[in-house]
Amino acid sequence: MDNLTDTTQYNKGLFSLYEKFNRLRFSGYIQPQYQVIESKGAPSFNGGNFPEAVNNRFMLRRGRLRLDYTHVNEEGLPTVFFVYQFDGTERGFFTRDFFGRIFENKWSVINLTAGIFPRPFGYEINLGSSDRESPERGRMSQLLMRTERDLGAMISFNPQRSEHSLSFLKIDLGFFNGQGLSGTTDFDSYKDLISRVSVKQLPISSNLILSAGASVLYGGMQQFTNEIYRMKGDRFELDDSAENVGNIAPRHYVGADMQLLIKNKLGSTELRAEYIAGTQTSTRTTTETPGTIPLRNGLPGPLYIRPFNGAYFYFLHSLKNPKHQFLVKYDWYDPNSAVAGKQLDQTFTGADVNFHTLGFGYNYYVSANLRLLLWVDRVKNEETLLEGFQKDLTDNQFTCRLQFRF
Repeated sequence: MDNLTDTTQYNKGLFSLYEKFNRLRFSGYIQPQYQVIESKGAPSFNGGNFPEAVNNRFMLRRGRLRLDYTHVNEEGLPTVFFVYQFDGTERGFFTRDFFGRIFENKWSVINLTAGIFPRPFGYEINLGSSDRESPERGRMSQLLMRTERDLGAMISFNPQRSEHSLSFLKIDLGFFNGQGLSGTTDFDSYKDLISRVSVKQLPISSNLILSAGASVLYGGMQQFTNEIYRMKGDRFELDDSAENVGNIAPRHYVGADMQLLIKNKLGSTELRAEYIAGTQTSTRTTTETPGTIPLRNGLPGPLYIRPFNGAYFYFLHSLKNPKHQFLVKYDWYDPNSAVAGKQLDQTFTGADVNFHTLGFGYNYYVSANLRLLLWVDRVKNEETLLEGFQKDLTDNQFTCRLQFRF
């Protein structure tokens, strides 16, 4: 008990605690927002569809709390990294990240990650929601990789020492369950292989900085049914061979991305672009990656295999006063690139319709802990012969968001 009143002992105790826990970090953010859409009950990829009788709403888009722990060696290089992050809103509580990472420290170029973490594919998918300048990722990213994360393991080449001759290069290679966090457990034994090669910021000149990457996903899902629909010409063709059961339906993506930062007299301008194409297996009414075995009347339902492509383009400009930022974003997602326009009739569904979105907005960085975002999305779908998509939907949307961050 005497130690409690001994200042020397007390200070030693505090220092010991500091040395043990000084690399333990808590962070988080919340994103309350108000939205207005053109018509009641309109579909939306900016926070989810509106209820049938609603055309405006307050919502907490995200509420994240994150715990990081890093252990470093005598050189100050990390040896172990641990992350837990959850999302809590009016819709419930969900784990978003839960992984560990271990580093080798002989050459300090390799690390291994295992747990729940973002898939190493593309740029936008791995750009954190608190750092992303627009409200949401594009329609394509949300459908192909909902929640962006999956359960798996990944090995990375990422030199830790800046003097390393390849410090500008990062290579990720991982295996994942495939369904992401949209399912609670894996439903087949087939794994997705995902890899990304990226070049970190390279100065081209005193005013130009370039970064770029290329990604590939080679995966799929087991066919629990013999009914497989594939595009042949401009129509789906049924393959109902009994040999289909147990085979793997493909989910293959390739992508390339680029970011160019331009410093100028008016501030700084950044251009971003990313293109993704491939083959997606899903169901008749959606191209979202299935989180569970698709069912029809309690039995495994038919699968639909579609070729797709999509892209996004960003134009961002920050004034010399970095508190003010203006941006324009254009993205498209063509979920079935084998058919278009009036070729889409009642044999298809809304899952085959091409969408283009033009968004523009303004960020005001009030402080390091507070940001105001004003954003407008103008959404355009192709006009088809399909019921409900014979003309453009009334689904343009306005978002006003505050982001509190610590």
